[in-house]
Amino acid sequence: MKVDGAEGVMLKQSQFQGMKKGTHIHLKLGSDRITSVAIPALLVGTTILMMLRGVWNMSHGTGKKD
Repeated sequence: MKVDGAEGVMLKQSQFQGMKKGTHIHLKLGSDRITSVAIPALLVGTTILMMLRGVWNMSHGTGKKD
């Protein structure tokens, strides 16, 4: 029987922690890729686009406040 979700992770953690005493093991779920990969990639992409827009505006002299 395969247990998914938090219960499955807790079961696997208890099994692995039983192998070595005094250590803590943290297992990742499949949905952890959203927080560890997708969100930082989105932030990097947004930052690059904003930097390119700023360089474009500086080189063409647009967006000035006179």
